[in-house]
Amino acid sequence: MTAEGFLEGRRLQMARGVLLQCIMGGYPPARFYGSDDGDLALVADPEQIHRLPWSKQPRALAICDADELTGDRSSLSTRGQLKTVIARYTALGLAPVVATELEFFVFAPNNDPTRPFQPPVGLDGRREDGHSAFSVSSNNGLRPFFREVYECMAALGLPRDTFMHEMGVSQFEINLLHGDPLLLADQTFLFKHLLKEVALKHGLIVVCMAKPLAHTPGSSMHIHQSIVEIGTGRNVFSDESGEPTATFRHFIAGQQAGMADFTALFAPNVNSYQRLCHPFASPNNACWSHDNRAAGLRIPASSPLARRVENRLPGADANPYLAIAASLAAGLYGIVNRLQPSEAIQGEFEVPDNLLLPCTLHAALERLTRSQLAKELFGQEFIEGYIASKTLELTSFLDEITPWERRVLAAQA
Repeated sequence: MTAEGFLEGRRLQMARGVLLQCIMGGYPPARFYGSDDGDLALVADPEQIHRLPWSKQPRALAICDADELTGDRSSLSTRGQLKTVIARYTALGLAPVVATELEFFVFAPNNDPTRPFQPPVGLDGRREDGHSAFSVSSNNGLRPFFREVYECMAALGLPRDTFMHEMGVSQFEINLLHGDPLLLADQTFLFKHLLKEVALKHGLIVVCMAKPLAHTPGSSMHIHQSIVEIGTGRNVFSDESGEPTATFRHFIAGQQAGMADFTALFAPNVNSYQRLCHPFASPNNACWSHDNRAAGLRIPASSPLARRVENRLPGADANPYLAIAASLAAGLYGIVNRLQPSEAIQGEFEVPDNLLLPCTLHAALERLTRSQLAKELFGQEFIEGYIASKTLELTSFLDEITPWERRVLAAQA
């Protein structure tokens, strides 16, 4: 839209079905988005209008809500779903607080999808070989890229906590500062967009696949969650003596009750399960533990004021609005219904059958299809439409024969 049209308040409308567009560009049948495929109104959030600092031509980006033309929130909008979950907390006098940790890879351009990704050639003329995890000098070859990333983050008002080289080859992580869930989802979305745009300027690509390289750790989007009382700001996970509260345990139990049903929301792509089935601190279970990275729900070591629950299931490929909404909705379900969690696990452990999670997209969609909890918390229209869109993507994947199949199976009798 032109700047003039935007400033005049011209309404931007979009077909309802676009919210269910699959990643290949197609759509499920129209019955999943209202049959007539009427319009939605895109309503800009006035606090999320940003001049894009990496663009030479003056351009701006406005994060919008997708609303029905009646003014009601569209149930197909993942940002709308998150706002609905936050409103449920508000009605109880509570406010969730979240932070995201996003991992990503920086690669050289790859114009042949049959070839593996490669790290870029750095300023020292060499490609990283994978021995730079947590090194203070690990990104020296990418300093011009990261310098512009930092500058653009400042220009967009994205505060960062820590930035580090992760375990994978040319893999990095940013921790965004904790705050309001909607704000953090917006910031996570903006950061991913920023990364990809700045990378292209520097002759690089940023990949947020869950598992872009074999034999290498995948990329997560861990979600840290706590809840405070509106007005006092007190963390309801800790009592006056600093001990865990019943609310804390109920929240964990709700997370456990929803993780298997919601796996397809946290791990939305075929590739997501490559990360979960070959875990490098990427647990595919609903166990919980104090400071054990093998558990799907980890309680990081912290003071009572900062007591929180870390959901380690979502990958970097997850929709931040939907992943945060699903995690918070599950926790609130546990609080409202006073659910009790399993016993905490420590050390090396075997996952009980009832805490195992689906390990393929097909299995996760089957579980989501059967979930009454998902329909209760997100509405039947959203869940059925999401499943229809993801089924198209799974079918597209299964329509192709992979190099592994040709290499290994072609010679079999």
